[in-house]
Amino acid sequence: MSARRTLLLAVGGLVLAIGLTFLLDPYRNYQLAIAAAYLCATAGLTVLVGLSGQLSLGHAALMAAGGYGYALTSQALTTAGVGGLPRFLAATVAAAVAAGVLGLLLGLAGARLHGPYLAGLTLTLVVAVPAAAASVGALQGDRGIRTQFEGVPGPLRTLIALEQWQAWVALAVAAVAVTGLVLVRDGRTGLRMRAVRDDEVAAALAGIAPARVKVLAFVVSSVTAGLGGAVLTFVTQSVSPGAYTVSLSLLLLVAVVVGGLGSLLGAALGAVLLVLLPWLVGTLTDALPLPSQVTQRLDGTLALLIFGLLLILLVAGAPGGLAGALTTARARRRARRRPPAPGPTAARPVPTGGDDPTGPAARPGPVGPTATRPGEPVRTPTEG
Repeated sequence: MSARRTLLLAVGGLVLAIGLTFLLDPYRNYQLAIAAAYLCATAGLTVLVGLSGQLSLGHAALMAAGGYGYALTSQALTTAGVGGLPRFLAATVAAAVAAGVLGLLLGLAGARLHGPYLAGLTLTLVVAVPAAAASVGALQGDRGIRTQFEGVPGPLRTLIALEQWQAWVALAVAAVAVTGLVLVRDGRTGLRMRAVRDDEVAAALAGIAPARVKVLAFVVSSVTAGLGGAVLTFVTQSVSPGAYTVSLSLLLLVAVVVGGLGSLLGAALGAVLLVLLPWLVGTLTDALPLPSQVTQRLDGTLALLIFGLLLILLVAGAPGGLAGALTTARARRRARRRPPAPGPTAARPVPTGGDDPTGPAARPGPVGPTATRPGEPVRTPTEG
């Protein structure tokens, strides 16, 4: 797919998604904004794991870096008297840079690690970053940082609500992140990542530097995760260490696998599940006549249990995840609609003469010892 077509599809998809927000109530728009924030992280993670073959359990820490980068920059610009769109753009860029730098350091450290060793390194990161943020006084400990309120711009205040505006901003940032990942995936960088994933030795013999490609994959994935953290901070207007724990990192990875590893559509489906599944489980437990103690115990844990069951079922029945299952179902539907292939061509009947110039009357008779003249008996080769 060409870059121009990718950009056109991204703009068209963004316009359709913005139009969808007019059909949703404020709470659904809020959920859409949160799903867009998670999409930035899951899309980067599915490219990292599915395209370059590197396992990461620390994407929550990269989102935290983006969230704190956004909050600190927003506070500094507010103190300097900068507000509105310039403040938001500068804070978002700072979030991407902060997460990208952390991803660069992580990629340099893990370029020579594989499998569980790399997973252990990223898991250490997601444990260390929230703990460090909670112990630094400038980050206000466990309370986190409150950001400046970003309201609806003046010309739109009479048309849309705050949640809808937040959904617009979140969708725009997610569109930028996903479009960048599509361009990376379909370009030469994506080919190099696939080559390194399949066989590092063969890639090195072909002139590709595996370590450099791995580091680049981590940086790209980290930048999109940082954008997700910035969007999450923009929507919730705060950032704190308790929001970026090990459980979030594991949920991001499970969402990517359930949605379809290596597929951006699967990343989107996984991000939606991350938002809708806990809400559906909470709605179900509230509707059931359960004691309050049981409801409190099920809150949060039941959603994790359902995620685990979905993961087991999909790995057993549809290894390609939800995106792979949809692709298979679409292919089967097309095969059913396709007309049946024609059978073997039937032999053409031999004409019996008449007006057909190619019939027996127009063809010469047999030649050889069995040739006879009209009115003579048929002779065999053994007759005298």
